[in-house]
Amino acid sequence: MTLDSTTRDAGGPSEAEADARAALADVASLRERLVAAIAPLIVGQRQVIDDMLAGMLCGGHCLLEGVPGLAKTLLVRSIAAALDLRFGRIQFTPDLMPVDITGTEVLDTNEGVDGGRRQLRFLPGPLFCNVVLADEINRASPKTQSALLEAMQERQVTVGGVRHPLPQPFFVLATRNPIEQEGTYPLPEGQLDRFMMMLRVTYPDRDDELEIVRRTTAAEPLVVEPAIDGASLAQASAVVRAMPVAEHVLAAAIDLVRATRPGSPEAAPWIGEWVRHGCGPRASQCLVLSAKAHAALAGRPCVEVHDVFRAAPAVMRHRLVRSFAAETDGIDPETIIARLLADHELRKG
Repeated sequence: MTLDSTTRDAGGPSEAEADARAALADVASLRERLVAAIAPLIVGQRQVIDDMLAGMLCGGHCLLEGVPGLAKTLLVRSIAAALDLRFGRIQFTPDLMPVDITGTEVLDTNEGVDGGRRQLRFLPGPLFCNVVLADEINRASPKTQSALLEAMQERQVTVGGVRHPLPQPFFVLATRNPIEQEGTYPLPEGQLDRFMMMLRVTYPDRDDELEIVRRTTAAEPLVVEPAIDGASLAQASAVVRAMPVAEHVLAAAIDLVRATRPGSPEAAPWIGEWVRHGCGPRASQCLVLSAKAHAALAGRPCVEVHDVFRAAPAVMRHRLVRSFAAETDGIDPETIIARLLADHELRKG
């Protein structure tokens, strides 16, 4: 909409400013539209949903960790359905091979050409979807993990020396069971770092669990209707990327990440006792991008320091390598991050 000269002279917003506000309002509406769409199936878990949506707006992958029976798979499937994106599920097992997820080449006989000339044809695997659920990802062997790593980082797979680009957008939403270790393989630190966020799915409270039981034991089937198309998601992602970030917000993100590295000038003495390896530069990038997404979803045009702090646990918890002393004393990454944030607030005060 074009504003007239009277409005401009009166100090009203320019046409560009009005368009920017409208675009930001569209991004802010995504959260409520998504929550409303998956509400028939998903009860509670609002913070996990917000973080997953923020990660997808940034083009990042997410790792969901929680004990069995917390609807991690259902949550991913419901979000994919609400976003009207092509969904694929891979159930990871120790005997899963790379070709089982990437696809393979088959010998094809084309009877209508050159008297039945034989040629190799590529059959895409389940990775060729927009949203890929990697269920129990830590059950796959390192050989299969390496194939998934290329897909996550490069958005492509290589089969027979030929590169095959994956459809866009492309998100890996993986689940991991933290209590079962039999027949599992620890995820390499390099692969963990490729996940933009690690989200903890916790037990529901009593009221939510009561509602879950009521809905899932009823006779009527529950379905999720598409609420956001791919084009809207792409536009929202572009808005998030274009958001400006003030220098003091960037500095807060960088200082927070650098404070996790033992021996760094920004690190407190206790870090050397609890942390063996701190977060790398990719954590700084993910912190800023996540802060942008959280600000946009809240309808704010400016990113603030508390957006960085809000994103810190999900972005940093899987990138911290604890020391033996911390593991022995039962000090988890949440405790380390909470103390880092408290130290930052003390310095700021």
